[in-house]
Amino acid sequence: MLKRSAFSMIELIFVIAIMGIIGKFGVEFLANAYRNFIFSKVNHELQATSSAAVELIAAKLQHRIKASVIARKGVPPATPVAIGSASGDDFIVIEWIGIDYEGFKGNSDDNSSSYYLPNWSGIIDLDNANASSSILVSPETNTSAISKMVETLSYSTADINDTALFFIGANSDAETDYGWDGNLSKIDAQTGAMHPINSTSQIDQYTNAASENATNDFTGVDVYEYYYLAWTAYAIVYEAGDNNMGTLRMYWNYQPWKDLNGDGDADQFNDAPNVQSAVIMENVSTFRFSSIGSILKIQVCTKSEIIDGTNDGDGYSICKEKTVF
Repeated sequence: MLKRSAFSMIELIFVIAIMGIIGKFGVEFLANAYRNFIFSKVNHELQATSSAAVELIAAKLQHRIKASVIARKGVPPATPVAIGSASGDDFIVIEWIGIDYEGFKGNSDDNSSSYYLPNWSGIIDLDNANASSSILVSPETNTSAISKMVETLSYSTADINDTALFFIGANSDAETDYGWDGNLSKIDAQTGAMHPINSTSQIDQYTNAASENATNDFTGVDVYEYYYLAWTAYAIVYEAGDNNMGTLRMYWNYQPWKDLNGDGDADQFNDAPNVQSAVIMENVSTFRFSSIGSILKIQVCTKSEIIDGTNDGDGYSICKEKTVF
């Protein structure tokens, strides 16, 4: 006779018990694995986006005129405050004049054997025979190359005649000497920090372009041997949104030392005719900055409410900081 094998009652009980244990802890294990995956994904995204935002801001701030940095509690015409005096979390705008670093790095000249020469040297030859009250001579400077570079970077909305000089070593008031307050009287009277210039027929010369200076000279100006050339200011603005989350936006391609839209005031980023802007980061919970002397500290915080696949308030936050010397 044929015999047929089967589970005994004891074996069946053991199988059922083991399956129950696997069912209970297996589902929990899978749930934890899924949660850890979502957490890792969110953490990676927040780390990447916040790091990128901080590094971008720091890279732009690195090439700033250090004495020009100001903060505001709102967009212009909100009062500009020198960055060293801007304490508290209610400051949402940081602004500065950027040095023309791209032009100073240099560019190739296809018409000569020299390559990677700076477009501007940063030196004024005070004893040059061609220098006068109306002409500043800057050896090894090429105003034609400067103009081409500025045109490229500004999307053909600015050129050499929109630039300005800042003399290294000159004293300045961040709140009033750069045009941040909208008042151009100091710029026009040559007592401000920025000195608008025009080019001449000679590529190594500058002439004064202050709007109230009909003779285009530098009479009464403390001219120093070393200078920075600038063609744009920069602003980082925290734009508040819903649920205490906001957006960081950068503005550039505007000149607070000029009046290009004809309203009698300096062109701030909110009314400059050719200003450019771009979103740096979204879902920003905190944007802070502080200053110790000329050293700046930038902090960007972001948050995600979605950790376990739901938006139940079980959020995760991360902050990135950067010190800029």
